[in-house]
Amino acid sequence: MSAPEFREILDDAGGQSAENHPRFTGVGAFLKLVAIEHSVFALPFAFLAALTAMTLASGRVDWFDLVLITIAMVGARTFAMAANRITDRHIDARNPRTAHRELVTGALSLRTAWTGAAVALGVFLVAAAALNPLCLMLAPLALVPLVAYPYAKRFTSWPHAILALAQLIGPVGAWLGVTGTLVGSGSAWVLGVAVGLWIGGFDLIYACQDAGVDRAIGVRSVPARYGVAFALRLSTAVHVVTFALFVWFGVLVGLGWLWWIGLALAAGAFVYEHAIVKPDDLSRVNRAFFTANGFVGIALFVFALADLVVRLGLRP
Repeated sequence: MSAPEFREILDDAGGQSAENHPRFTGVGAFLKLVAIEHSVFALPFAFLAALTAMTLASGRVDWFDLVLITIAMVGARTFAMAANRITDRHIDARNPRTAHRELVTGALSLRTAWTGAAVALGVFLVAAAALNPLCLMLAPLALVPLVAYPYAKRFTSWPHAILALAQLIGPVGAWLGVTGTLVGSGSAWVLGVAVGLWIGGFDLIYACQDAGVDRAIGVRSVPARYGVAFALRLSTAVHVVTFALFVWFGVLVGLGWLWWIGLALAAGAFVYEHAIVKPDDLSRVNRAFFTANGFVGIALFVFALADLVVRLGLRP
């Protein structure tokens, strides 16, 4: 793509050229690129899996392991987001919604993005090694769906499934980080599948806003292939299964009334999320994506933690 063509895309998208784009510091632009604040979606469930394992094993919080799990999760997610943005930068330049992203506008150089991705990858691997040898041994497998996801939209209409697989790994990995074994990890797998389907389900909603552009530029997704109405119906069905799996997780672990209160609040958020997004009105997708789903993650974690402490005796 030539420079004039690049600027034309940005102008058509209502964006700014690289020369006129406000500059960030390297670190600030990189953190903006990887949307570090979106860790709120997956991190609470990694904590939930880890704290559940600690409750069942000793009844006490191992703060060192919890810190390492946090570092590993943030490192893996940062690496995945940076790799995603690097891989998709030319696609992003052709989509008005994403044409403002830092690698498109020039606010962040490709070299800096690669450097940040490499640092994040190193942080993830060091944290995995510090947890236990099995975590380090399986870490490369955890990276496969993270790296594959941005390429999936080039060869399948179901990239959301790859994203779900990538998110499944978080709770299972956190359990493994605490216990050092996958033996007896059934509840972590149930939680992981629930989290994967939850995030895959709202990715279906989020992708609806790009359906027309994706068809035009050859990007594949469920909304682009089967239509927005089908994608929204599928997302609803996926979230029904998600909720059932959250119920199953609570039963397996022996969580009580506090967990069920959290689930009731989450159910309300799910209903709200699907009520405000319509096939002919996608104006509230961001509210469904960020507000409702952020609430689900935080509410379930807070009430589960309260139940682990109050009923099951978890201690600092």
